[in-house]
Amino acid sequence: MFHVRGSTAAGYPAWSGAGVRWRDRWGKEHRATGAGISQSKQVMSIFEGTTGLRASTMTESANGKRRLNTGDGGPGEFPHSLPGTRTEVVLFENSDQMVQSLGSHDEALRFIEEQFPDVNFHARGNELSISGPSGDVPRIMRLLQEVRGLVARGTVITPAVLQQLVSLLRTQSLQNPVDVLTHDILSSRGRTIRPKTLNQKNYVDAIDANTVIFGIGPAGTGKTYLAMAKAVQALQQKEVSRIILTRPAVEAGERLGFLPGTLSDKIDPYLRPLYDALHDMMDPESIPRLMAAGTIEVAPLAYMRGRTLNDAFIILDEAQNTTPEQMKMFLTRLGFGSRMVVTGDVTQVDLPFGTRSGLRIVEEILQGIEGVSFSVLDAADVVRHRLVGDIVNAYSIWDETQRNRVKHSAGREKRGEHA
Repeated sequence: MFHVRGSTAAGYPAWSGAGVRWRDRWGKEHRATGAGISQSKQVMSIFEGTTGLRASTMTESANGKRRLNTGDGGPGEFPHSLPGTRTEVVLFENSDQMVQSLGSHDEALRFIEEQFPDVNFHARGNELSISGPSGDVPRIMRLLQEVRGLVARGTVITPAVLQQLVSLLRTQSLQNPVDVLTHDILSSRGRTIRPKTLNQKNYVDAIDANTVIFGIGPAGTGKTYLAMAKAVQALQQKEVSRIILTRPAVEAGERLGFLPGTLSDKIDPYLRPLYDALHDMMDPESIPRLMAAGTIEVAPLAYMRGRTLNDAFIILDEAQNTTPEQMKMFLTRLGFGSRMVVTGDVTQVDLPFGTRSGLRIVEEILQGIEGVSFSVLDAADVVRHRLVGDIVNAYSIWDETQRNRVKHSAGREKRGEHA
């Protein structure tokens, strides 16, 4: 465990009563009462619980220094804080715990410094002193508290993990960020698959709680990958007897009849992303055997027509490229003991001009039906390269600008105005 001690520059009343005792750096014991102490604060172990107080006190002596006697070592001493600032000192149990929390070569600490440029950090021994604006320091302490929870559960602290943690804390959700980032779905080939954002965690929870789930969001938000992980998990836990993965085989105006090769050669490129995800989550040598046995099926959407899919976990990917008729056909394939996850990005429709997307209208049709859930992910949930999130945001802004421009032009034409 590690502890925090600290004080703020204003707002503490004079200590009254029997006073406090402390030892100076030479071990001599002192006692102060009443007016002799202008500020005092107990030391709190925030990592044992927010109410865990230790019998230690902070006092201000005549020389303007603040002293801390923790009761289990020498006194702490640091300069008086400026008005509006706050100082906290985090005490780590040992150097290993400090490295685990602050990252190899302090890379995690450097990330925190970049996020809070007005805060000063000073590491000495197993202590980390944090001084800065009164509004920033408590946020850093909360961040370090969550870091401790992640370390305790075996998570390696990196800047990427801290970025996810900061994003979760900014949502001010009632969910514990540590629970979100340690919600393991699947462990395979030396890696663990888990949600990385609050929306992803809500999406995974929706898959657990419903029969038909729609995951809608831009590229890179993990909607298909997490659905695949839940499908493999369900198969391994014998909740279903097979996995069926499907997606529309016609995109960007291409037609299978004009492509070279056999039917398998023609459709495999469209299904390759699903194969790639399977190889990430399962033993690659077992996949051909499972596919030959029918335990895993990867097929174009057209192959679903006329079937009833019982005891299966079914995923429809790239659903924005289905027509309303195709969407209805797919959803009515649902059989007993099965679950369906439909994923897509309504901003990347490849259907011919004038053709409606089944994914765009399905929520309006199915909203309110028990057992059907819609999860929406956004640019904040992008877990690819940082630029992907920026690109998604830029296109969203551009799309909104174009829609407003069209509405404005239509309004002017209706009023008979001219440019």
